[in-house]
Amino acid sequence: MLIDTYGRVATDLRVSLTDRCNLRCTYCMPEEGLQWLAKPDLLTDDEIVRLIDIAVRMLGIEEVRFTGGEPLLRPGLVGIVERVAALAPRPQMSLTTNGIGLKRTATALKAAGLDRVNVSLDTLRPDVFKALTRRDRHKDVIEGLEAAHAAGLTPVKINTVLMPGLNEDEAPDLLSWAMEGGYELRFIEQMPLDAQHGWKREGMVTAGDILASLRTRFDLTPEGADARGSAPAERWLVNGGPHRVGVIASVTRPFCAACDRTRLTADGQIRTCLFATEETDLRAALRSDAPDEEIARIWKLAMWGKKAGAGLDDPSFVQPDRPMSAIGG
Repeated sequence: MLIDTYGRVATDLRVSLTDRCNLRCTYCMPEEGLQWLAKPDLLTDDEIVRLIDIAVRMLGIEEVRFTGGEPLLRPGLVGIVERVAALAPRPQMSLTTNGIGLKRTATALKAAGLDRVNVSLDTLRPDVFKALTRRDRHKDVIEGLEAAHAAGLTPVKINTVLMPGLNEDEAPDLLSWAMEGGYELRFIEQMPLDAQHGWKREGMVTAGDILASLRTRFDLTPEGADARGSAPAERWLVNGGPHRVGVIASVTRPFCAACDRTRLTADGQIRTCLFATEETDLRAALRSDAPDEEIARIWKLAMWGKKAGAGLDDPSFVQPDRPMSAIGG
């Protein structure tokens, strides 16, 4: 069991498969990209599967989310999913993606055992998409969403970040469009995880701003804490249901007290929080032929030291050196 000193138990593992991405979102990385990890530094497919096996067999992990960077850029992704689906106990598996490669991979991922996907889409307007991502790939994302839905990777969830001066006016249109397509929309407050360290709380589009915008066109009824559980998103029924909309307010309404996540980076480091400034190395243990029991012990020790919260409301908060693309959202 992965328990910390505050009594929280981690049952959800986020696995970053690569730090690379084929978009250059303004809230994540600079236009020229980043210095990517060298191939020898990345975990191999076998190492990833072994660590997930240890997590589900010895540490109580029940859900695995594959992230990046952009996980669809990982050549062995389908094979990894297939091998994880064969583990006992079998964890629930999901994928967070920008959706660009989903049209060609959705069917194979479903056949391999993937349960569902989260797709990032911040706008319905191709010109705004290009401004936000610095790439002209809006049509590919829309087609990827449709392919995921057709393949049965449901519920297909859409993650949206609203940025001042770009797409902050689109919340109602996005929700209407998502409901029509059978997708579940979740708005995410912009977080201080950009490589440029340009994030500023002032002027950020907050959860309150988003809800106020949505209520100009929709009646929202909160589901409440019991329905939320440890999920990061607060959810509301739209016009009495059955459609729902979520808001992940990591900055203004932090949910650290209910956090049940542990994170594995693409180079084999354990992070106890997206905003952590410290990591625990599992790759070295793997490559020195440590037994499973020792790796599990190191992992438990790392989680025991998890902090009470992210500290975003602390004036002394220090942004992590690694951007979101290297940590896995």
